[in-house]
Amino acid sequence: MRRAVVVIATLAIPVAVVVALAFGLAACGDDGGAEPSPTGTGTVTASPTVSPTPSASPTGTMTVSVYLLRGETLGVAHRKVPATQAVATAAMTALLEGPNAREKAAGLATTILAGTTLNEVTIEDGTARVDLSGEFASGGGSLSMQARVAQVVYTLTQFPTVKSVEFLVDGEIVTAIGGEGIVVDGPQRRSDWAGLLPAIFVETPAVGDVVTGSPIKVRGSASVFEATFVLEVLGSGGATGTGKTVTATEGAPGRGVFSVSLALPAMTGRGKLVAYEVSMADGSRMNEVRIPLRFAVAD
Repeated sequence: MRRAVVVIATLAIPVAVVVALAFGLAACGDDGGAEPSPTGTGTVTASPTVSPTPSASPTGTMTVSVYLLRGETLGVAHRKVPATQAVATAAMTALLEGPNAREKAAGLATTILAGTTLNEVTIEDGTARVDLSGEFASGGGSLSMQARVAQVVYTLTQFPTVKSVEFLVDGEIVTAIGGEGIVVDGPQRRSDWAGLLPAIFVETPAVGDVVTGSPIKVRGSASVFEATFVLEVLGSGGATGTGKTVTATEGAPGRGVFSVSLALPAMTGRGKLVAYEVSMADGSRMNEVRIPLRFAVAD
């Protein structure tokens, strides 16, 4: 696995307005330093199709993805934030806030230390350069350090214009992060940290999303035997709403992507999306992931 390049710089963050998860967002300059513009239709409460690509809504809010930890692997939450053009800054600000109460109840956590602050995000030629305070590189063992780097990489590369991430810490370029010396050797891509993904990684929908229509779009990646696994939507009380066998574009040991639509019956109240692989040995469930949802699907 390649490691991350941590660079360091302390810069003031200008406030902007468009997409993202934060309240004091920095807008970067044009061209070389510009943040990605919001596109897409993603909104958590108005549509069952929730996209991690932020978009402005009539109420002046947008939805972005925050990559947290579920156990020792990545998990995703969607956050609705005031619309802003500084989308990358907004997403990072939301990430540094850590999981909210609903996300904690669903088992999501973070390895980024409380008190870590964002100094600046700039984007040039597909690479986001993120400058974080010294707390980012403090405390924790090698897994904690790797996980926090992965959280940042995945959060920033949700935007189509960001392909890789370079790290800075308080204005100083470093070659390793933390006491365990996690090596940083250049722009980090999602593929460099795929070892921190669960076998079945659902990016949409995310924890706590509100589903208001049918069908629901389910999107993500998987590394499972023969690329095949099962998706189920369960209503309140565990009643099955719908189920589907899904085939990703590639099977284990590789990782393939998937994007499928699930038709739903009328459903209200709380429920969940369940993804799991079926054991070829005994038919038991393996690599199960449960994502709590709320439903308001009319007939």
